[in-house]
Amino acid sequence: MTGRYQHEVGIGWMVEVDEHRPGYRGQLSPEYPTIAEVMKTGGYNTYMVGKWHLTTPGGYDEPNGSYPVQRGFDRYYGCLFGGGGYYNPKPVYNDLEKIEKLPDDYYYTKAISDSAVSFVNRHDTSKPMFMYVAHYAPHLPLQAPKEYVDKCIDRYKCGYDVLREKRFEKQKRLGIVPQNMELPIHNREFGGKRPAWEDLTPQQQEQWTRDMATYAAMIEIMDEGIGQLVQAVKDKGMYDNTIFILLSDNGATDEGGYIGRLMADLSNTPYRSYKQWVFQGGTSTPLIMTYGGNKDKDFKGCFSRQPAHIIDIMPTCMAIGGVDYPATFSHPDLPGVNLIPQAEGKTTEPRTLYFEHQSSCAIIDGNWKLVRENTDKQWELIDLVNDPFETNDLSQKYPEKVEELEAKWVEWGNTHKVFPLENKPWGDRIKFYKQKNPDQSGKVM
Repeated sequence: MTGRYQHEVGIGWMVEVDEHRPGYRGQLSPEYPTIAEVMKTGGYNTYMVGKWHLTTPGGYDEPNGSYPVQRGFDRYYGCLFGGGGYYNPKPVYNDLEKIEKLPDDYYYTKAISDSAVSFVNRHDTSKPMFMYVAHYAPHLPLQAPKEYVDKCIDRYKCGYDVLREKRFEKQKRLGIVPQNMELPIHNREFGGKRPAWEDLTPQQQEQWTRDMATYAAMIEIMDEGIGQLVQAVKDKGMYDNTIFILLSDNGATDEGGYIGRLMADLSNTPYRSYKQWVFQGGTSTPLIMTYGGNKDKDFKGCFSRQPAHIIDIMPTCMAIGGVDYPATFSHPDLPGVNLIPQAEGKTTEPRTLYFEHQSSCAIIDGNWKLVRENTDKQWELIDLVNDPFETNDLSQKYPEKVEELEAKWVEWGNTHKVFPLENKPWGDRIKFYKQKNPDQSGKVM
């Protein structure tokens, strides 16, 4: 949203509590402009639909200065909260109007798509358009209409072992994974022994199959909506001059107990670990960029193996739109880069990338990655070129490299409001900081 590392703008953890620490306010700092505020200075009309999750819950009852239309978006429809159900999400806002009652047939994913299409239909084509569509799906809870779920059941009955193999082989055929790589079994994520499909009881197999089908149905409903949005752009006559960027925010989650972890093990094939941790399974996600019409068709289906980061989205959009960072805003030192040269097959300068979430930490510097699960665990050193699935810790073999990368990570933490790290469990953390800081309104930043 700001083109910066999250701690720098006050979202070092989640928004569920304002910890009253500079990097952990649970809400976007007004000191840093959003992508919408920047694009507006270039003449763009700006729209957003879907999950906001950048306002602390103490501000949900009435606008506190941090709502989407207060941070640069001309129009907004969606839920401010980052969790909840698909049939009755709360709180839903249309611009600054809180919607108290939803239709009986309401389904959040479809409402997001319908609103996006509506904004396109009403857009004044004499001005350029920037739209941010933040789908909630397929976040928990697993909820989808039965007719969609039933269509997906059969594809999962063979079990996750067969599907992992099939997906890995397809990744090789598509050139996503090098041909010489072998599919790893991530036993440590299961306490030392990952269960085979045959090890599950019939009841567990049935639950896994049903849950995966529901998960797939949620994605297919989202995909239908994206198709409707693309068609709306075409009908509006804007398709040939539009760039679409599609990405997921993180890897699959192991929430949902034993079955949930087995679902994530399939979804993150072939990577290790899950959402919440900064191993590749938590941070490696697809990024698809495409022009409407026939522009740059020579690059259709091409892969870039150069690393990219979420901080790159804002400078990329600015470059596409020909928008400079406005002199009226402070902090012009954006850490990200324009990804268009990479998309066009050009080689970009090497750089160092940093990660921290809930005390899970990492740094990627060239071919090396230093990573640890949390502050109670030791650093692991990974050679990402030869071991992209993070199975071989080289920290004992190259202790000087560990020391070098740790020093770089600590320096980044000291300059980006990361410290001190907090390792309390979710509920305990929220309770502790609410008791310590009763003002949770988010009005005073």
